Amino acid sequence: MREEILKKVEDRTAIVGVIGLGYVGLPLTVDFAEEGYRVIGVDVNAAKVNMVNQGNSYIPDTPSEVLKGYVEKGLIRASADYSVLSEADFVFIAVPTPLSKTRDPDMGFVMSAVRSFAPHLRRGHVVSLESTVYPGTTDEVIKPELEKTGLVAGKDFFLTFSPERINPGDPIHRPKNTPKVVGGVDPVSTELVCAIYNKVVKKAVPMSSAKTAEMVKLLENTFRAVNIALVNELAIMCELLGIDVWEVIDGAETKGFGFMKFLPGPGIGGHCIPIDPLYLSWKMKTLNYNARMIEVASEINTSMPRHVVELVANALNDEKKPLNGSRILVIGVAYKPDIGDTRESPALDVIKLLREKGALVSYHDPYVPDLHEEGMDMVSVKLTDEVLSSSDVVVITTDHACIDWQMILDKAGLVIDTRNATRGKGGKARVVKI
Repeated sequence: MREEILKKVEDRTAIVGVIGLGYVGLPLTVDFAEEGYRVIGVDVNAAKVNMVNQGNSYIPDTPSEVLKGYVEKGLIRASADYSVLSEADFVFIAVPTPLSKTRDPDMGFVMSAVRSFAPHLRRGHVVSLESTVYPGTTDEVIKPELEKTGLVAGKDFFLTFSPERINPGDPIHRPKNTPKVVGGVDPVSTELVCAIYNKVVKKAVPMSSAKTAEMVKLLENTFRAVNIALVNELAIMCELLGIDVWEVIDGAETKGFGFMKFLPGPGIGGHCIPIDPLYLSWKMKTLNYNARMIEVASEINTSMPRHVVELVANALNDEKKPLNGSRILVIGVAYKPDIGDTRESPALDVIKLLREKGALVSYHDPYVPDLHEEGMDMVSVKLTDEVLSSSDVVVITTDHACIDWQMILDKAGLVIDTRNATRGKGGKARVVKI
């Protein structure tokens, strides 16, 4: 089987299946099609399936004209029926892995995908899990579930873990020019997935095991979470000391070695950084070990929205105004600049906390026209002179490049800038930075 599968990879006759057509799965589908592979996408969301089959993309980083071209060529088709995956040679699972309300790993989407696919597993299938999971998931959870079919991993079918490395809104670091880590339950599994990934990404990097690859992914995002927490705490310390944290960071960056620049902000968001480290922390608790660095970093980062609200309250107090009843305009609700993704966005926590204090909150975000999350039912307001001048405070939580910061400084009276978006600009507004 190994030689036959490798031959299919080389001559582009291998058929690729992708389970989950979201921020990871749809770009992955297009990347394989771009290299000439026929791809079958599966998603339980019928609306997404219909859009893909019509060539309409709902992912900003995947242009509709590109998707439509591959659909029309017959290289991409989508279905809500898992049985179509029996045609595929490779099956990549790219579904969400959020946290539960108790901050434990929620494996519901992954297990639903695996169980729905299992009846269609056949000899020769190569399966790769892309979703972020805790170390041991592939070997201890996915492998036994698939082997309930009577097929044996490493003998009848092949299984790996290869974590996604998607950075939404990043025009430079794209999946195709980013190396891909691959760890299998056996060497042949690793070899086969590396072989096909070497056709579509910069480089496939083989790991000694699936568990190692799982840990690599968690290290990547734990590294970021811990360093963001460090600089967030530094911002609070600098505030107490009367020092500009942004100047401190710029000064440290001039060293040129031994320092990597991270920036403070209102918290952390997205589908990885706030969640992935807690997968590792949870796993370590099952081994009676407390991942102290992760827990402290999470505590600092999740406390930042409350710190922002304190900055707002203190700034209003300086002007003899109460937070209760004040009109507050929040600029940006996406979790990062220049995208419309609000998953785990700290701006949502800021809005929620402000409203709990009695503030009258509105928001402006050109990428998020309406907001219906966590009990919120809001519509983005137009950024006008009147809106700015009538707001008691403008709180900058996302620094989209398209926003006119000078206009804000000229028309608003008080600005809380959590992203240093107003750097180097002047105006009538009093600016308080994080």
